[in-house]
Amino acid sequence: MKFIDETKIRAIAGDGGPGSVSFHRAKFVRRGPADGGNGGHGGDVVAVADPQLSTLLDLRYRKEWKASPGKRGGDADCDGRRGDDCIIKVPVGTLIRDAPSGELLADLKIPGERFVIAAGGRGGKGNAHFASSTNRSPRFCQPGEPGVERELEIELRLLADVGIIGLPNAGKSTLISVISSVRPKIADYPFTTLVPNLGVVSYGQGKSFVAADIPGLIEGAHQGHGLGDKFLRHILRTRVLVHVLDASQLDGKDPLAAWKAINREMELFDPELIDKPQIVVANKVDLPEGRELAKVLAKKLPKAYRPLHVISAATTEGVQQLVYAIGRKLDEVRQQSETDSDAAGA
Repeated sequence: MKFIDETKIRAIAGDGGPGSVSFHRAKFVRRGPADGGNGGHGGDVVAVADPQLSTLLDLRYRKEWKASPGKRGGDADCDGRRGDDCIIKVPVGTLIRDAPSGELLADLKIPGERFVIAAGGRGGKGNAHFASSTNRSPRFCQPGEPGVERELEIELRLLADVGIIGLPNAGKSTLISVISSVRPKIADYPFTTLVPNLGVVSYGQGKSFVAADIPGLIEGAHQGHGLGDKFLRHILRTRVLVHVLDASQLDGKDPLAAWKAINREMELFDPELIDKPQIVVANKVDLPEGRELAKVLAKKLPKAYRPLHVISAATTEGVQQLVYAIGRKLDEVRQQSETDSDAAGA
């Protein structure tokens, strides 16, 4: 399945049905009162967050979503039937924006959450509505109101607790395949992973977190180099970042060069990213040069990012300890978030 995380669509709500001009007819009743019913309300275009979806593929190939119009009012004070709603199922984590203005209309973070993208038109009043003591037989009614029509930008941002970042070939895909049941494509050349991979990772009894492997980050990513500008937005929602470095490829003179490069790209893309808790990992220490350079990196790494976690995703050395460390950090962040929410509420 193709991973589609942005597209544009047109949403057209249903027009309201017109009212009816009708008069009561019965035996021995010469001039019955007005009894024209109201038109039905037009159907809405509604977006629904579906946890079973992981891509906007359906929206890429269907550009127009249209709801049904309301039915005309009937006689005997019968109102017309409401038009059927048009339901658009989108993945959890979808942002919906008004295309011309860029205004954010909805952020669907909760499974089953609904949002009316375009409201249907109101049905017109039948002539019975306009009957009065001075005008008992009105011969007019209202037309239905037109439904709302909108051009929309739909964007998916993955909902993951942990974002795994790093340069191509640092071992991110291997790591997520070891700690979860995800089986991404793994090879010894850059840009093997072309889409984010999501995996559920267990730590402790009854505890788990969702990790996302973010591909394509290189220097200049915020300007569109590599795949970074396309996928950097997927780590905006994460709580903790795991920064994976290929220890065997570190610069002996400046072992922090690769780490600084990715951090700089994140800061240029969105300054808030650099403030997220970050766990630094030296991978590929199964290689002799990797283990030696990891020791140099551990000494150079700023204290705020220590301890450095030394692992080999290929042999699983140190991987379980890393998972527990990620879980502990995630628990701390969640607890702090709850404390801040309680303080704000008080």
